[in-house]
Amino acid sequence: MVKVMASGVFDILHVGHLFYLKEAKSYGTELIVVVARDETVRKLKKRDPIVPEHLRLEIINSLKPVDIAILGRTDDFYKTVEEIKPDIIVLGFDQKFDEADIIKSCNNRGINVNVIRAHQLNHDLLATTKIVEKILSKYNVIKNE
Repeated sequence: MVKVMASGVFDILHVGHLFYLKEAKSYGTELIVVVARDETVRKLKKRDPIVPEHLRLEIINSLKPVDIAILGRTDDFYKTVEEIKPDIIVLGFDQKFDEADIIKSCNNRGINVNVIRAHQLNHDLLATTKIVEKILSKYNVIKNE
């Protein structure tokens, strides 16, 4: 069995998320997806998530490529990696993680892991912010900062 880990916010589910998770699943036999906690979204994205974590978790758990979805930790990403013990971590094409840093940090914790960067799907609606902007422009709403 080859255990694959993927992670993300998955705020407004779109085809880019599905493409990412299908690709991640193709690298192994079991796909475990870590869904970012609301607190983590606030730290990383500097905004509140649109969809609360428990609903994002439920949606990701229902997707065909996903074997298990769990909520991430707010304190230490690598504790989650230690718990899952993946053979492969697949990063989204736009996630701001460095593959070499992840491998080094995992090796320091006794975890031998391969890190793969997922491919990019080209479309103009592959980010929650782009989807929100398109909705707002369609209805002539001015976004408050």
